[in-house]
Amino acid sequence: MSESVIVINADGPETRVALIENGILTELFIERERERGIVGNVYKGKILRVLPGMQAAFVDIGEDKAAFLYAGDIASQKPGEKVDKVDKNGVPKRGGKVSNIADLVHPGQEILVQVVKDPISTKGARITTYISLPGRNVVFMPTVSHVGISRRINSERQRRRLRRLVDEMRPKGSGFIVRTVARHASSAQVRAGMDYLIRLWANIKANERLHRAPVLLYRDLDLMLRVVRDNLSPDYARVIVDDRAAYERLKRFADAFLPEYADRIELFSGRQGIFDSYGIELEIDRALERKVELKSGGSLVFDQGEALTAIDVNTGKFVGSKGKTLEQTITQTNLEAADEIAEQLRLRNVGGLIIIDFIDMDRESNRRKVYRRLQDALRRDRAKAHITKISEMGLVEMSRKRTRESLERRLAITCEVCGGKGYHKSPSTICYEILRQIRREGEHLAGEVISVTAHPDVAELMNGAERSALDHAVKRVHKAIDVQGRKGFHPEKFEIRGKKARRANPQ
Repeated sequence: MSESVIVINADGPETRVALIENGILTELFIERERERGIVGNVYKGKILRVLPGMQAAFVDIGEDKAAFLYAGDIASQKPGEKVDKVDKNGVPKRGGKVSNIADLVHPGQEILVQVVKDPISTKGARITTYISLPGRNVVFMPTVSHVGISRRINSERQRRRLRRLVDEMRPKGSGFIVRTVARHASSAQVRAGMDYLIRLWANIKANERLHRAPVLLYRDLDLMLRVVRDNLSPDYARVIVDDRAAYERLKRFADAFLPEYADRIELFSGRQGIFDSYGIELEIDRALERKVELKSGGSLVFDQGEALTAIDVNTGKFVGSKGKTLEQTITQTNLEAADEIAEQLRLRNVGGLIIIDFIDMDRESNRRKVYRRLQDALRRDRAKAHITKISEMGLVEMSRKRTRESLERRLAITCEVCGGKGYHKSPSTICYEILRQIRREGEHLAGEVISVTAHPDVAELMNGAERSALDHAVKRVHKAIDVQGRKGFHPEKFEIRGKKARRANPQ
């Protein structure tokens, strides 16, 4: 069985982290220096408008767009309210009626909030007043009196040990959620994590008193450290990073907070790009295509719209095995499609409403079989999903929790010259692809200068906002780099070639 690893590409102007489980790319996280996400950040915000008809308010948190605060995400009780259940963000799950928004907040009011969803498309960030501060083993909820233990910790003895630890240390009126990785942690490690988060909250509250809204009070860890903090466990054999500065920073972080895993952090020494070595670049390109080929010869077609994502399952070139009926061939294709759909939803980070059009099956028993396979495949997904049974027409309605932009919307923009895909890669994405190509091939190109020809938007970006990244590439390959835009170039097309330096004419 192939090993599970965390692969980090930090050698450039964007950080990309890939989770590979048993040799399969399952999740991809991307963070650009100029477009860093704000989920987890804590702000002192100011209420701009209250909308009773929507049971919501718009809040100025100092970002470009006003944030959205729903009435159900406002702590209507006193701090430390006692609740029975909370979600992973520390928001109580209530069955009763939500209080009227106008009774909870008013325009001009200053309020402490945390971002739970990044801005997506034209929508601002989603925020809550139920603050949760994540650590390695526990999540601290200073405003909710509740102790939760991850359901994946099955041992009753472990659950009792961890609950007793938390109850002994938690401040009155506050709560903690014990994470799955805590089952591998010692009591001292859990206590140290709790103590750190309690002190962090005290520091946030002190800064709240010192500053007027809108102001950022706490920023969560950057992508690399956050993914390692939340995911590194005995299931992952190694964490491989391709940048020495990032490697050293990750080692210091692991020594301080994850000492038992510090020896699993490795610096990548390969000559080609780290994502090339692990086949991740090909998988990213595959995840941006409408059509996904199945091993059997069948295929999936993804159409992502504003309201929903439609997935069509086709038999394609698959005609079945000798001696099998048409019904058996169709069922086999649908079973394979169910596994691939679950993997693609996770990799593409598709959220919201999803409609799956499986190939029609006559037998109810076969429809149940495909439905169960889809259910089992989705259990490996951390994002919560709800699915309906397969209808007689082969349709499945499902929803998947959306917390950040999909991979397509992160890496691509809509375009009229895309050949039917409905999008093309953004100038930033092409810029970074060019820089990676230069790092791969630059030293081997003939001549003292590397000439790059690309779409004018890409050239403008590389010679402007990304000039520092270009200068870094020059130092890396020890050659000058000349970037020129050419009108009429396809937005995704570029040319890289070597040329001799132009010599001055002798006098």
